[in-house]
Parts: sequence; structure tokens; C-alpha cells
Amino acid sequence: MRGVDAILPAGKGVWIPIDHAVSDYPVEGLENLDKIIDKISEADAIVVHKGILSHYNDKKVNMIAHLSASTRHAGTRSSDKRLVGTVREAKARGAKGVSVQVNMGSYAEPEMIERLGSVTGQAYDLEVPVLGMIYPRGENLDIMDNDDTFGAAHAARLAFEIGCNVVKTTWTGSIESFRKVTESVPIPVLIAGGPSGSSDREILSIVHDSIQAGGSGVCMGRQVFSHKSPEKLVKALRMIVHTGSSVDEAMNELGL
Repeated sequence: MRGVDAILPAGKGVWIPIDHAVSDYPVEGLENLDKIIDKISEADAIVVHKGILSHYNDKKVNMIAHLSASTRHAGTRSSDKRLVGTVREAKARGAKGVSVQVNMGSYAEPEMIERLGSVTGQAYDLEVPVLGMIYPRGENLDIMDNDDTFGAAHAARLAFEIGCNVVKTTWTGSIESFRKVTESVPIPVLIAGGPSGSSDREILSIVHDSIQAGGSGVCMGRQVFSHKSPEKLVKALRMIVHTGSSVDEAMNELGL
């Protein structure tokens, strides 16, 4: 689709979502948006909500409008991601793409899939790329006995078959199992952040392994914007994703 090359050069991407403050706030690293956007400006794309998109559209960065929202205050409905915008609106505000979240296994999964389908339909007409943020983590999640991807391959396939151009899903824990995810779809697969509290080496090693397994990069938020040196971590991620650097090369070059 036209427009994908700008945010996924040569089919690879380092995307940083900073949409978290809609779900929870305060969030470490997102207190000052001017500062953090400048620090992560070398990312191929930043995923934001539409208010940020309009307010910071003078920044020289590619922004993707996240169209899904819910907050921690919704109780049992907090995993039910509702649409808060349209593709046409996002494009008018300057978005280079849009994203929609589906929590597989959530009680509201059917409605979230329906919303995703509505957005991919709009996006197809307007030639706007769609990122599917598909997470296998709901209370009704039913992993098949032979699925060592723990639902990640199913998540990727769901995104592809409902019309997404890119999918973000979870790391499966090994090159062998993640290769089953990337081989399940003909669209780029980006990994979400690793476990909370991971070291720089652990984060970069997961990214490196995902690339070896056929992954196309990262869509990693909290691990980056909460980092003591977000700009250094973005550069390290770019070295691994775009130039094929080793973890040691990336860490040594940037003093991590």
C-alpha cells in the first residue's frame, strides 16, 4: 500500500507508541511530551492519540493515529478498546497511518474485531496503512495444545486476514517459535516491548532474535520512553533493525 515505505523503510521499522497516558496516568517518561518526542524523533514512526497528533504536527516525525481507547477506571470493561476517531479524521490531522487494538480472549473481543474490520475498510478506501495491535491476553484466551507461540501466530493471522498492513504482537520467547509467527503472514510483524524491568541487553537481545526469526522490527513504548536515555535506545534499536548490528555492537557504539 502507498505510504508504507515512509514508515517502514525497506520493510523494517522502529516504532515507538506513546499512547499509554489515555489508559493510565501519570506515566513515567510521558510527563513532558515536547521533551520525549524530541528524544525519540529518530524513530521511523511514533504512535499517538489524535490530540497529540494535531498539537505536535509541526514536529519532523511520522505519526500514526491510535484509534482505540479505554482507561483503567472502566473496571471489568477496561480491556474493551473503543474507537475514538475515524481514518478520514486521522488523515486530515496528518497521520501517516492508523492503529487499532484487539485483545484476543477479552469478553469484548467480537466487538473489537468488528471495529478493526470497520477501520481497515475505511483505510482501504483512503489508502492509509493500518497497524493491528493484537494481544493474546484476555480472560477467555484459549491457547491450543500445540501452539508454542501462545496465541501470537493467531494474533498475526487475525490482523492480516481482517486487512491490516502491519501487525504488532507479543514476543514468543524463542527464535524458533517466533518464526512460526512471521511465517504465518505476508505482512510485517513488529514485536511489543519485553517484560517489565528488562535490562538494555535483554531488550536488545529480544529484538535481535526477532529479526533473525523474520521479524520486521519493534513497536515498543514503555521500555523506550521510560528509559534513562530514550534517544540512545532508539539509535540502538535502529542499528539492530535497520543495519543488522549485533547486540554488542549496538551497546558499545552508544555506551549502553
